[in-house]
Parts: sequence; C-alpha cells; structure tokens
Amino acid sequence: MLDWLDAVRQDDLPSLHTLAAGIDRDREAVIAGLTLPWSSGVVEGHVNRIKILKRQMFGRAGFQLLRKRVLLA
Repeated sequence: MLDWLDAVRQDDLPSLHTLAAGIDRDREAVIAGLTLPWSSGVVEGHVNRIKILKRQMFGRAGFQLLRKRVLLA
C-alpha cells in the first residue's frame, strides 16, 4: 500500500492526491478495515434497502407509510 501511495503523490492527478492524503490521515482505520475479519456489509445492505424504498416513495406519501414499508419489507 505504501508503494501505491508514493506513486500517487508523484503523479499529476490532484484528485488522487486528496485520496492519498485522506488515507494517510486515517491510516490505522484503513489498515483495520482491510485486515480485520469483521464487516459492516449487512448494515450497509439494510441502509441501501431503506434508501431504495425512500426513493420509490418520494413525494407520494408521508412518513407513516414509509415507516410501514420499512418495517414490513
């Protein structure tokens, strides 16, 4: 990973420089996310499902119907 970050810093791509700086700022969390056996995939799946339901109902009904669809889906 360090070789890749060094190569990114030497390139002329400002958006990748921002990405590399962000990885450097939170290096411990990035390494933990790539190496530890735990995953937040299930939670992300539920969040994605709720967002899809919300988009499908945009402008059609109020919060009560959205709540029922989330709980029953």
